[in-house]
Amino acid sequence: MGSAIEVEDVSKHFRLYHEKPHSLKERVILLGRNTYEEFWALRNISFDVAQGQTMGLLGHNGSGKSTLLKCIAGILRPTGGRIRKAGRTAALLELGSGFHPDLTGRENLFLNGSILGLSRRAVSRIVDDVVAFAELDQFIDNQVKHYSSGMYARLAFALAVHVEPEILLIDEVLAVGDESFQRKCLERIKQFQREGRTILLVTHAADLVRQICDRAAVLDHGNLVSLDDPGPAVAVFRDTLLKGGLAVPPEAVGTPEYDPAQPIRIVNVGVEYPDPTREHLWPGEPLRIHVFYDATERIDDIVFSLSITDQHGYWLVGTSTGALGTEVPFVEGPGTVVFDIASVGLLDGVYDISVGAHNKLGGVIYAQREQKDHFAVANSTLNHGLIHVSATAHHLPGSSGVGDADGLTHDEP
Repeated sequence: MGSAIEVEDVSKHFRLYHEKPHSLKERVILLGRNTYEEFWALRNISFDVAQGQTMGLLGHNGSGKSTLLKCIAGILRPTGGRIRKAGRTAALLELGSGFHPDLTGRENLFLNGSILGLSRRAVSRIVDDVVAFAELDQFIDNQVKHYSSGMYARLAFALAVHVEPEILLIDEVLAVGDESFQRKCLERIKQFQREGRTILLVTHAADLVRQICDRAAVLDHGNLVSLDDPGPAVAVFRDTLLKGGLAVPPEAVGTPEYDPAQPIRIVNVGVEYPDPTREHLWPGEPLRIHVFYDATERIDDIVFSLSITDQHGYWLVGTSTGALGTEVPFVEGPGTVVFDIASVGLLDGVYDISVGAHNKLGGVIYAQREQKDHFAVANSTLNHGLIHVSATAHHLPGSSGVGDADGLTHDEP
């Protein structure tokens, strides 16, 4: 299988001027005297995305992931390096990019369609499907400057997926819009995956990366620090945020630990050991984790998440009320969510607990509490390593055997 996207030693720098001229006169006066700083947004980035693969780009704000996506889309020219693409590309970048505010939604469809290389006749054939997908029948002939952010996102996404791209570039657009639109976006992305199309996705939602991506790249201050499967990449991503002093939610990233504007907060987390006289587990024992919350208003679309990491920041367990089949109809006022782990399959160590609350698609983060709580496991066995397994061994003297297709066979006595 060949590569759909090849990024080879790509760098990008900008000049940050100390003074910005506001008129032609100021520009002439400052000519040759306006000092600036060199800012490297990307440094020697190299990776490839195979045809039919879905790759996630993770990184804190300012890490360079959106700049990299613009370089791949052809909007920005790299300072150094090369980028190769094989196939028609559709890009969903900043909200409403490419839309003219004074044109109607329908007129913008034809404008953006021409940018994507489609003829007016080709756009005419898909315009009704695009409008229906975006659910904008009543507003499609209004100027887009009167559209809400959700309407912008729906129109842009609908057009991008209807031009039948072989490569789809997405920058955070899945976090915009209501729940039904987010679900529709995810369903269309999964359809593209089944059809063997290539997707490059920039997102702050770590859970979304684990859910739909085959690989993930992590950027930190313009450097590529990890290129791995989604699980290990998310662990590295968390580690870069912690080193930078940023808060890391358990299932998605991008919201501060406590935002007074949010309608819910995590008040505390309680760890309940099976034996109240000791502050540790033995391997294989059960553990109960209480998540105490307080909601200042009623929330109907909510999932509580739990993740466990070791002291090196490696992600060991990730689950949620949704994944466990526990329906939380709504929250309002104080309450508690209890996670019961029937058997903790870990050996000696202290393990970090992260909890959070988000909507069912993970695009809206209500609250999070990251690695402030812990539990300990003491190794009572002679086994070594990280994982506890329940295993036995027995000896059969005078017997030798080999396995065949029907199972283990033994020599006749």
